[in-house]
Amino acid sequence: MPGMKPGPDSVGIFAISHSCSGVAARACGLVSLEPTKIAEILKDRPSWFRDCRNVEVFTMFSAGNGTIELLYTQIYAPTTLAPARDFWTLRYTTTLENGSFVVCERSLSGTGAGPNAASASQFVRAQMLPSGYLIRPCDGGGSIIHIVDHLNLEAWSAPEILRPLYESSKVVAQKMTIAALRYARQIAQETSGEVVYGLGRQPAVLRTFSQRLSRGFNDAINGFSDDGWSLLSSDGGEDVIVAVNSRKNIATTSVPLSPLGGILCAKASMLLQNVPPVVLVRFLREHRSEWADFNVDAYVASSMKSCSYAYPGMRPTRFTGSQIIMPLGHTIEHEEMLEVIRLEGHSIGQEDAFMPRDVHLLQMCSGTDENAVGACSELVFAAIDEMFPDDAPLLPSGFRIIPLESKSSDPQDTSNAHRTLDLASSLEVGPATNPATGDVVSGYSARSVLTIAFQFPFEDNLQDNVATMARQYVRSVVSSVQRVAMAISPAGVNSTFGSKLSPGSPEAVTLSHWICQSYSYHMGTELLQTDSRGDESVLKNLWQHQDAILCCSLKSLPVFIFANKAGLDMLETTLVALQDITLDKIFDESGRKVLFAEFPKIMEQGFAYLPGGICMSAMGRHISYEQAIAWKVFASEETVHCLAFSFINWSFV
Repeated sequence: MPGMKPGPDSVGIFAISHSCSGVAARACGLVSLEPTKIAEILKDRPSWFRDCRNVEVFTMFSAGNGTIELLYTQIYAPTTLAPARDFWTLRYTTTLENGSFVVCERSLSGTGAGPNAASASQFVRAQMLPSGYLIRPCDGGGSIIHIVDHLNLEAWSAPEILRPLYESSKVVAQKMTIAALRYARQIAQETSGEVVYGLGRQPAVLRTFSQRLSRGFNDAINGFSDDGWSLLSSDGGEDVIVAVNSRKNIATTSVPLSPLGGILCAKASMLLQNVPPVVLVRFLREHRSEWADFNVDAYVASSMKSCSYAYPGMRPTRFTGSQIIMPLGHTIEHEEMLEVIRLEGHSIGQEDAFMPRDVHLLQMCSGTDENAVGACSELVFAAIDEMFPDDAPLLPSGFRIIPLESKSSDPQDTSNAHRTLDLASSLEVGPATNPATGDVVSGYSARSVLTIAFQFPFEDNLQDNVATMARQYVRSVVSSVQRVAMAISPAGVNSTFGSKLSPGSPEAVTLSHWICQSYSYHMGTELLQTDSRGDESVLKNLWQHQDAILCCSLKSLPVFIFANKAGLDMLETTLVALQDITLDKIFDESGRKVLFAEFPKIMEQGFAYLPGGICMSAMGRHISYEQAIAWKVFASEETVHCLAFSFINWSFV
């Protein structure tokens, strides 16, 4: 095959097909293992195909020179937005006269349910068209592997916007075809002793940890009823799904968790526009403090370590800001990294202020190769004891970002490539609809679906408390990820806002000019100290301003219509959800009294200085600020559009 390098460890080019029914990929490579060993590895599909939940062999019988097996296979759904898949297949294995192994597999006709009828409704029956492996021995040792994967994943059962995931041969190539070759090469190099890992761990042990993290994360996203998962009733907002499992056994026999409680999972999926998955997952890995709450990490870690669920009476701790990444190992092509993260924390209480309260996480990061077409990016982590035993219980949480191919790059993508799907999309968080739907984003346009799942242990009598905490926390994480996504989007902040902030509002660029010009008019000084030339520069600098800047309508019940990044950080909300917050909700009683007293002054002279005080975020957290400035924002010389506030030197209490 052209493009193959000589030698026992090379991997040849893979080919994809658009002309056949379904989606198909094939690859060829050289691996320094014997054919019998490779056949054993490839037939153990759950070991290398991370989306494979299980493979059950129901019967096996001899046929000529080989064996035939009847298999039932379940495949995880990659997001919360689509159902999982299952297959009934026949697999034929035989040996040729020249020592080659042949493994052929294809679906049976018919639509019979799976072995567990109760859970069959959670799966969509997919088809495996003729697929398999040809493994030929090489004269100089090792084997040449030919792999063909040909599937019909029944894309009709997924939401239209997600169908590219099920109609892309590139996704099949990355997840199955290339993954199988890479795994065989990984085992070959580990067997030869070429791979060196950190902290004295054996490669097989670390590989098992990676598989457990991946499986636990997939279990959380899918929430299968036969695993014991059931949905909790919603609090009214359907942006975060909360499921509970009272019989989930995540522990090993040597490290049991309390049998009195269970596991709770809060999860959400959303669509991102113009956000490169590789860049986003790198940021999430390297800047954990931008999105995570150290106290939540400490709660999960202490629960896993001592089997005592301290919430809600957990001791408040402070994150020192130090995140130490200790690499354990990586796959030979660096597509997956395994590492231990140490987060340094100290108690806030006086009695043990000098006692360190470090949190250790086992973390897996994958999909950081910008050239891997069709690959998803993941960051999955689980709290562990600092002793890190080989049989440590794991409760994985994390992020998965899957690129959705545009119509221009894959003819089989049937979705509308020009539909605006920004961070305020209706498929995303929050009940509000996207005011910009239907607008065209000019220039570069790439979409991806982000799935977040966080798991928490709990005791029975604290289930409601933990459920409330989990919902709020995941919403906070979603909000933080949105802000990160806005910052790293190549299209800039404008595409995130859409054409208008809300129905009847001016464009974001126009409003940013009004805010700055009105501030300068009233205060006699510039709001933005940097040189801001051009429309986009004003908006960008206002968005990145260190003080929290908020704008509210001038109605009988003022509602917020705009906030910069610091303002959204302070209120722990999103641009969409911001419009559900009224001005009076963020101030405490004394703050409201001051505001009401100063309001006539603001309306008469156009501005006022408010003394420092306490306000409250949308998540219920208290915020202190040194000073606040309020001023009227003019749309023209006579028309007042809104009221603006700048909160200076704010911080969470």
